[in-house]
Amino acid sequence: MLAWTIYLSFAGAAAVLLTPKSKPQVTRVVALLAALAGFGLAIAGTIAYEPGSIVTVAQVPWIPQLGIQYHLAADGISLVLLLLTGIAATAGILFSWNIENRVREFFAFYLALIGGVYGVFLSFDLFLLFVFYEVAIIPKYFLIAIWGSAPNGDTSKRTYAAMKLALYSFAGSALVLAGILAAWVVSGAKTFDMQVLAKYPFPVHFQMWAFPLVFVGFAVLAGLWPFHTWAPTGHAAAPTAASMLLAGVVMKLGAYGCLRVAMMLFPAGLGAWGFHVLGFGSWRDVFALLALVGIVYGASVALVQQDFKFVIGYSSVSHMGFVLLGLMTLSQIGLDGAVLQMFSHGVIAGLLFAVVGRMVYDRTHTRDLKILSTMHLGRTLPFVAVVFTLAAMASIGMPGFSGFIAEFQVIVGVWHTMPWMVFVVGFGILVGIGFTWRALTRAFFSDGKRATAAGPPEHGPLAAVTWPERCGSLLLLAATVTVGLYPQILMNLILPSLNSPLFAALRNGGWR
Repeated sequence: MLAWTIYLSFAGAAAVLLTPKSKPQVTRVVALLAALAGFGLAIAGTIAYEPGSIVTVAQVPWIPQLGIQYHLAADGISLVLLLLTGIAATAGILFSWNIENRVREFFAFYLALIGGVYGVFLSFDLFLLFVFYEVAIIPKYFLIAIWGSAPNGDTSKRTYAAMKLALYSFAGSALVLAGILAAWVVSGAKTFDMQVLAKYPFPVHFQMWAFPLVFVGFAVLAGLWPFHTWAPTGHAAAPTAASMLLAGVVMKLGAYGCLRVAMMLFPAGLGAWGFHVLGFGSWRDVFALLALVGIVYGASVALVQQDFKFVIGYSSVSHMGFVLLGLMTLSQIGLDGAVLQMFSHGVIAGLLFAVVGRMVYDRTHTRDLKILSTMHLGRTLPFVAVVFTLAAMASIGMPGFSGFIAEFQVIVGVWHTMPWMVFVVGFGILVGIGFTWRALTRAFFSDGKRATAAGPPEHGPLAAVTWPERCGSLLLLAATVTVGLYPQILMNLILPSLNSPLFAALRNGGWR
């Protein structure tokens, strides 16, 4: 059943190309049906899932001479991210209902990306995971380069952003591929099966260099500082749906790879080196500090941005820092919080980008907070103001939203393992509240006056919020509120999977 999330996404990509060019509405409906079908299958698979088990979806030889299989399987962690992908895919199409330029090609690339994402989260063969990982990256370039926003008609910025994302992604992928091939050779060159490799006793000296190689390779896409610079420019240049997917699920591919591949297969790489360099005694220390810097740096830069979309772009860097820091706690509560934060940030960031890119920019044709502060959007677009206010509260971790329980678990995990970092994390949270409040008040609730010689000419009445936008907003809000009020709905999937045999080596190496 779950395998059809992949097949239907790629079939939907092919189907939209066959729709009449003169009837874009048909194309949109076909794309929405494909996304809804994948989301429905993810829900059905989750309902039927027995917590703690590993469900084999498909397992057939692909390139038997190299031990490569078409092996799809799922555990609770996979299912959480499949649900996230279904939600993000459906909401993204609803917020792309206004696309008029090359509609068929846009939704074809969009659904191909979704198919690749589903494939990554279901792959239990390392080589297959890498293939789907690359499939998910390639459409992003075209979505940004062709349909990206180009303020003042400057298309060079979106081309630059698309190329930068592609180069960073492929550089990270090269590191991942090198690590995967090294693991295959060291294990006897017989299999890429992750369930088999998770039990293989890789030499400690091998893990000490393979772990950082693979972790960094995946963490580039997760926005790890200082390899994060592709993210804000990519977010800002991407069309709304692509921004939603980039923050919502594509960055999660990197974090998922860090956990599923680097940490699961090479847990000894997190152990002590036996010596200290600049105060660091392990790769865990190094990556925990980089994640911590990302939290504070992303929030601090977001605090001074004038471009509304850059504010949300840098906030994504900050919030992804919580995911990576949670992974480095090596504690059950920290890892659970990290996976929950993947889901939470995917939903909340998607909603924030939807508001900024579709609901505000497409109507006002500006992302400048100085100009937006003169438009009194809180009165002219009350629905948009309410949605952004709720999304902002979710982003800063207000109780009742998914962000609260996810970040709280990460902070508890940090307190148990690296207590001094809690104070820096707390500072980052305060800065996050600052930039969120600043953006909220300036964009929607400012009493600023328009300068006579500055800014664009006065607009007429802004277009009303459409029903697809309302449906997409309610879907994302419902997801963050549901998990915020009843986090067990996902924790019951995540925790048993973290305690499964796949993570036995990680637990034995220092689980707290």
